[in-house]
Amino acid sequence: MGVVKVKFSSSVIQIYILVKISLSVGQFINLYHLSPPTLSARSLSEMLDSSNLVTFNGLANSSSYDTFLLDEERGRLLVGAEDHIFSFDLVNINRDFKQIAWPATPSKRDECKWAGKDYGKECSNFIRVLQPYNQTHLYICGTRSLPPHLCLSGNGQESRGIIHLDNIFRLGSLFENGRGKSPYDPKMLSASLLIDGELYSGTSADFMGRDFAIFRTLGDHHPIRTEQHDSRWLNDPRFINVHLIPESDNPEDDKLFLFFKENAMDGENTGKATIARIGQLCKNDMGGHRSLVNKWTTFLKARLMCSVPGVNGIDTHFDELQDVFLMSAKDPKNPVIYAVFTTSSNIFKGSAVCMYNMADIRRVFLGPYAHRDGPNYQWVPFQGRVPYPRPGTCPSKTFGGFDSTKDLPDDVITFARGHPAMYNPVHPIGGRPIMVRTDVDYQFSQLVVDRVEAEDGQYDVMFIGTDMGTVLKVVTIPRESWHDLEEVVLEEMTVFREPTAITAMELSTKQQQLYLGSSLGVSQMSLHRCEVYGKACAECCLARDPYCAWDGTECSRYFPTAKRRTRRQDIRNGDPLSQCRVEDRSVFGVENSSMFLECSPKSQRALIYWQLQKPNDDRKHEIKLDDRVLRTDQGLLIRSLTQSDTGVYHCQAVEHGFIQPLLRLNLQVIPAQKLGDILPGLPGAGGGVGQSAKHRVWYRDFLSLLDHPDLNSVEEFCDRVWKKDRKPKKAKTPNGNDRGKPEGTGAANSASCMLSSINVLISYLFYGVLGPFFFFLLPTLKKCYIFLLYFPSFPNQWFYILEK
Repeated sequence: MGVVKVKFSSSVIQIYILVKISLSVGQFINLYHLSPPTLSARSLSEMLDSSNLVTFNGLANSSSYDTFLLDEERGRLLVGAEDHIFSFDLVNINRDFKQIAWPATPSKRDECKWAGKDYGKECSNFIRVLQPYNQTHLYICGTRSLPPHLCLSGNGQESRGIIHLDNIFRLGSLFENGRGKSPYDPKMLSASLLIDGELYSGTSADFMGRDFAIFRTLGDHHPIRTEQHDSRWLNDPRFINVHLIPESDNPEDDKLFLFFKENAMDGENTGKATIARIGQLCKNDMGGHRSLVNKWTTFLKARLMCSVPGVNGIDTHFDELQDVFLMSAKDPKNPVIYAVFTTSSNIFKGSAVCMYNMADIRRVFLGPYAHRDGPNYQWVPFQGRVPYPRPGTCPSKTFGGFDSTKDLPDDVITFARGHPAMYNPVHPIGGRPIMVRTDVDYQFSQLVVDRVEAEDGQYDVMFIGTDMGTVLKVVTIPRESWHDLEEVVLEEMTVFREPTAITAMELSTKQQQLYLGSSLGVSQMSLHRCEVYGKACAECCLARDPYCAWDGTECSRYFPTAKRRTRRQDIRNGDPLSQCRVEDRSVFGVENSSMFLECSPKSQRALIYWQLQKPNDDRKHEIKLDDRVLRTDQGLLIRSLTQSDTGVYHCQAVEHGFIQPLLRLNLQVIPAQKLGDILPGLPGAGGGVGQSAKHRVWYRDFLSLLDHPDLNSVEEFCDRVWKKDRKPKKAKTPNGNDRGKPEGTGAANSASCMLSSINVLISYLFYGVLGPFFFFLLPTLKKCYIFLLYFPSFPNQWFYILEK
């Protein structure tokens, strides 16, 4: 007998060494609870080939596809870009898209160039405001190169603004000044929200970009803004987002929350540090009567913290706020806030995602105000008397009973003017980020979140855009509680043809699609790509993707319906043992004969690992390999069976640091003595079978049937087998009479045995006679060949292991 030669790759050898070291100390590493290997970034070609990505590569004379508006009702995505507004189909952005050109005039572009601006990058009309005005019109604003920059408005009665209907997409005719609505400089960050006909904007009000403010324009009320030239209110802010969040069931208490970053106030931090902020103001704020006239009287701001606690109280801060996403909850007053941050330092490059709840935010705005006092004029919590009603409270019947901010007492207005900042910061849930990335060649830039219903609960899946044109798909999974979250990166995907910052993202839950914008164009990708997780139940389960589940044949989209309870999914633990049933087989072998236990992984990089669980023993033992027991790429070969080989054989694939159970084989070894009892009178039968089997293979006893004088036919042999050790037992008919025929010796049993025996003999003739003939026709190779002689009707297998 030759020895099977197996060539292993370096990765397989490393896994094998790891397993051997673990077993040497008597403990097997529990790899089931480790996260699956992080998938490498999928290239653009891979994404396009899989039909999961659609790209709009933009126009030759347009760029900066940064302003998105999702219209799920009409199934359209509105995009504001350089000199253009686009309307894309949500199903396929390359199908039936519409566009409107709104460029800056040549004279305005020339004036922009003379003012010192970059003619090619700054002197076009960049769309920065794109809001739904009513059911038929959109409100848009652009930079328009130089003041006065313009906005298109509409009231549904005149042909004003952009008419946005199912089959109509065209420009209106009425323009108005965009001051206080859109920035002049396309590089300046701004945010806007149009509610009940009123536009709330955080932007710059002058061409030089020095007068930053939060404005309310349009509508029936007088325009209102933040205090001018007061760094305590705003200090060179860059606005990120603005959202309306109800404070109570009374609409008069509704507040707007603005997310921005600004330079730290004097004495708040050393140097010119950047601070992330959250600001609040009341929707029904009308300004003061004698002080703060046409100015916000309810504006407050607080620091938004996102830091990793360090030793000795030195934390690593992520202060550059990049994007904010509000995850709606059953209670509209308490959404979950996700925010993306990066570091300000050029030395340490990192990104983080922090999560906040409204209870913590409201607690900070009800806490102490920041006040400058003491010999060093430092910021300290205000300890004096706070006037009533508390500054920042909306005028309503719920709190204080005031009808308008113009009715507030003078001391309230005066206090609000001098104390716009809160002393305490807003800390994230759990006191730390839910995801941190450092020492990578990218930083986070955008974020959207989808709440997915899975078999074991709801999970938030984050889609994080980077400044290199890639998207990370990440699921947050609770450990001990929902406040202690684990992040699992499911995929990293390239969505643009060149590395470019992703500047806009929208998610359509109805279409299950993600839309991304950059300077190069717009891309569209599916939220779920279950096929990338392999074609095995364990791989699908280990992926821990809430969108996907094992349906019995493949990893496919999960639908949370009662009729699909057979779907296998375990997001919280990722445990394939509890979800994936391992295939069970029972095999039989005869003592002293050879047996091949077939088991091969689907992955060529996986290493097969065998364990044996003997009868009446709960423990699994490693199978020791020697000249008698050989492991091949196709399975386990036992060259001479013994009674000690009886037991359950566990076949497992080890790859990338986790184990995938493949098969359980229950091997029963039939003693050679029993075979001799079944074949009495044959050469070597009886007690001598055990000894003679060492020198010859037991199945040769079947050959003696051809020349045995006492058995003239296969049918006679079958009758003897069925009658062996069976006493004649008469069966009774339904009326109680004996049939007179022994049970178990009918024609059906005899015919079945005869057919089985014929199959055995034919199989032996084919494999035993023709097999060697074909073997000698094969070219001579310096490798080991294994020929399987398989008898389909008899539970045993024979192998010739031959070596040149």
